[in-house]
Formats: sequence, C-alpha cells, structure tokens
Amino acid sequence: MAEIEKRIALLIDADNAPAAKIDVILAEVARYGVANVRRAYGNWKSPHLKGWEAVLHEYAIRPIQQFAYSTGKNASDMAMVIDAMDLLYARNLDGFAIVTSDADFTPLVMRLLTDGEKVYGFGEKKTPAPFVNACSKFTYLEALGVPEEGGKTVASAPKGAQELRSDARLVQMLRSAVETGSGDDGWTHLGVVGSQISNQASFDPRNYGYGKLSDLIKASGLFEVKQEGKTIWIRDKPRRRAAAKKAGG
Repeated sequence: MAEIEKRIALLIDADNAPAAKIDVILAEVARYGVANVRRAYGNWKSPHLKGWEAVLHEYAIRPIQQFAYSTGKNASDMAMVIDAMDLLYARNLDGFAIVTSDADFTPLVMRLLTDGEKVYGFGEKKTPAPFVNACSKFTYLEALGVPEEGGKTVASAPKGAQELRSDARLVQMLRSAVETGSGDDGWTHLGVVGSQISNQASFDPRNYGYGKLSDLIKASGLFEVKQEGKTIWIRDKPRRRAAAKKAGG
C-alpha cells in the first residue's frame, strides 16, 4: 500500500521573503510533503511586492490582500496568524512551512508545535534566533543556493573547521548527540546522531554549507568517523574522551 503524502500548508510573509527564492523553497517543501495550501500575504498594491506578484500564478500561490490600516502596524502578520490557526483547527494538515525573516511569528510556531504539528521555517540569515530555534527545522534561504541554468543550484561556501569549532552551540549539540547514542566503545550510528539532533534543536547542515550531516561532522575535525558498508559511525576524538574519563574518575 502506497504511503500517503503528508499535507503541508505553505504560508509566505511576502513582506519579509525574497520572491527570487520561490523555486528552491517549493523544492524544499516537496521533501516533506505536498504543499496543497499555498498562500502569500501582503499589500499587493505596494510596488515592493512586484517581484512576488510576477510568480504567484506560475506557482499556484494564492495572494491574500491586506491593506495597511495604520502606519507601523503589520496587518499581513495578523492575517497570516489567523489563517494558520484556522488551518490548524481544521485538522486536515500534517505540517506548516512558514517563509519569513520576522521573529514576530515565533509565538505562532510555538503554538503549532504544542498541537503536534511540524513547522518548517525558511528565512534569510538576518532572521532572529528565537524564530530559527523555535521551528522543527529551519533552513536559511542562502543555504538553499540560487537557481542556475539546467536546474542546478549554487549554495554558500562551507564553513571551515575553525569556524565550526567556534560555534559553541553547534559543538555542544553535536557532542551531546554523539554521547547520548554511544555504546561502551563510544561509537554512535550516524542515523542516531541525526535523530537526536532533530529532537533537540532546529538544525540543517546546509546552513553551514554542507549537504550532509556526515560531511559537516568530518569537516569539524572533532570526531572520529568510520564507515562499514553504507553505515557511518561517529565518536568523539580520543583526547577528549580520555580527559572526560579522567575528570569523572
């Protein structure tokens, strides 16, 4: 029996997302399910949204018109939140893809997660950390690359070992995941590491310039990596394991 595709609501904050990335956004959402709800929110009379207006029909995205009722207030944000809650209560979706670089949507993400929904976030590198960290998975649009002729994409350059090691949050997350799933010999299956990370944080190796978690782990230089057939095993470097053992004993 064929597996039923998961149904995703794609909600786009057109005021805070680049229209030029719609190709890669839709390709990414397709990895999680079918985007049977596609809506983009904004004041479509604004010249600022001309780029989005040009791609709406091509990608079957429904424009939701919101006038700016008062200066400094974002009516589009309110409309998007209201629609998201209506969709949540309808109970016919499996997840939400929210495209924005605006941290104001963080409470919405947390509410959707409380109801057991997966939330896939997409935004530019300027997106504030609270929104990034709240999502089930957040991917920087810059990490998805830019479309070129032939359908290929060019992503951002991978971060080097020194830059990866200087990211305390990343290092702690990787080490914690490896340690949690390790056996007596310290080796952990890569799949276990990936699952552990996805359970504790919003993470995508492409945000660091790597297509796969294993490539990022190798590049960090913090871990031993061995491969048996198609199975990859990870463990912390001996020096750190010995220090940890000495401290504990």
